Amino acid sequence: MSHAHRPLSPALTLAALALLTLLLPLPAHAAPGPPPLIARANPGPPPSATRAVAGPPPFADGSGAAPPAVGGVWPVGLRPLVVRGWEPPATAYGPGHRGVDLAAPPGSAVRAVAPGRVSFAGRVAGRGVIAVELRATGNPPLRTTYEPVRPSVRKGTEVTTGDVLGTVEPTARYHCPTPCLHWGLRRADTYLNPLGLLPPWLLGGGPSRLLPLGGGSGALKVPWAGGVQVMEGGRWAGGGVDPEPPRVPDHTTHHTISHQAGPGG
Repeated sequence: MSHAHRPLSPALTLAALALLTLLLPLPAHAAPGPPPLIARANPGPPPSATRAVAGPPPFADGSGAAPPAVGGVWPVGLRPLVVRGWEPPATAYGPGHRGVDLAAPPGSAVRAVAPGRVSFAGRVAGRGVIAVELRATGNPPLRTTYEPVRPSVRKGTEVTTGDVLGTVEPTARYHCPTPCLHWGLRRADTYLNPLGLLPPWLLGGGPSRLLPLGGGSGALKVPWAGGVQVMEGGRWAGGGVDPEPPRVPDHTTHHTISHQAGPGG
């Protein structure tokens, strides 16, 4: 026996729909995933296009000024021949000539060119070296070096202009073609031209050696290998640099002294 189903009233129908709506799950929303393991690098500010300004090279006087002319005598003789001039290297270990070579036979007296204190007197790489810190030449002071020399003074000795420091020693191997004295000048690690220590009258052999050039300016004749060279206005005429003397092979032993010897140039 079948029973007829009675239709639901509208009120019951609405109530059933409302209940069904509450029971059904809401649509899922995608949850944010974990952050990526590799984040994009922050580019940051762009690199500066300004290049660092390099300081003066270690073997050039950054001020451009010549050393003070405090010298009163040549280190050897009255006016020795300059066998080879000052040729500053472009780099610390580059080729060059860190001083000047003065013709001097073995046994020649080596004199202090200016007052100062002996800061080194001994042997370096088999040769005698003397260094003198010059008085009243700033901080750090100028330091002159002489080699190869047989010292007659000790470290700490106070000397004045013209005092004998020792004698040129004979050496079988050196960078001069004939016996010579290597004379150097430094301020800390900066090499300078030692000829700048000498006043013009001494470079030219005395005021009587002044020769007028064009424009009435004064010029000095300085003895040099192969003749004389002209200095005008404190600079070598014809380019403002030391004249190029005859080239002489520069032995490795000399460069070794230049860098190993605490005193010297």
